Amino acid sequence: MNAAARSAEVKRRGATLGFDAVGIATLEPSANAAALDRWLRAGYAGRMTYLNRQAAKRKDPRRILPNAHVAVVTLSNYFHAPPDPNATGRGRVAQYAWSTDYHRVLGERLNELATSIGAVAPGARTRCYVDAGPVPERELAQRAGLGWIGKNSMLLHPRLGSFTFVGVVLTDADLAPDLPFEADRCGSCRRCLDACPTDAFVEPRVLDARRCISYLTIERRGDLSESEQRMLGDWVLGCDVCQDVCPWNVSFATATRDPALHPEPDLAGVDLHLFDGMSAAEFDERFTHTPFARPGLAVMQRNAPAVRANQATHQIRV
Repeated sequence: MNAAARSAEVKRRGATLGFDAVGIATLEPSANAAALDRWLRAGYAGRMTYLNRQAAKRKDPRRILPNAHVAVVTLSNYFHAPPDPNATGRGRVAQYAWSTDYHRVLGERLNELATSIGAVAPGARTRCYVDAGPVPERELAQRAGLGWIGKNSMLLHPRLGSFTFVGVVLTDADLAPDLPFEADRCGSCRRCLDACPTDAFVEPRVLDARRCISYLTIERRGDLSESEQRMLGDWVLGCDVCQDVCPWNVSFATATRDPALHPEPDLAGVDLHLFDGMSAAEFDERFTHTPFARPGLAVMQRNAPAVRANQATHQIRV
């Protein structure tokens, strides 16, 4: 079996495992290394200091797994129908958090895909990543021919849109890479930039995380300033505004058929009094298998009252 045949078989097995798209990318120094350095120097990472520690490997993913020369990149559609944005008494939740934690679901599948790579290329070494670690997932997906980086910095697949999870298996297996996706199909559109309720985009493809609702509701720990609380609007966890308005999602995104990513109704919109008086044990029992575990109880007990106050004073922009 030659490299092209091995690649075709890996993709076939990836589709059988439930991935919506699979591509193979070369590993070489990032073309965006200088841009990453500028972004970090500008402070746009906020308090995500781990990004500084990971920078060297993000700029050259070959450092992550010695002798690896390709990445098998997967996309998994998680789109659902948006809830009623005018529902009061509930906090909006980004769609990625409506179901079981994707790290668990896709982590298991990527491990199975890695086993398949070993079967196709005996002796191959692999390492799997799902939105964790120093991996430039979106750039690798673009190199693997799976789409382009949109003006909102999200990966856009021409058939799936941007509501996808990106998984990566680094390997030293001899696989034939795909051609990169070279086209920028955003054109002159700037709906995502104009729709951002906090003006978090400094320019196309440059996000100031400190003004991003997803960052504020998940990564930002400690007390929020009054202005930061108002920025949340009615989002209690994450934000989908820049994706919701994207024409590629409006036209092409379809609900996932993946049973493992089936939404839990009470996660799509959260009762804003749910966390009042909740104990750590109660939170863990209810949310440990969901993306809510990332911010944790203390952050949710901070976010929910802020959203209640915003709804009471009509500080809502959608």
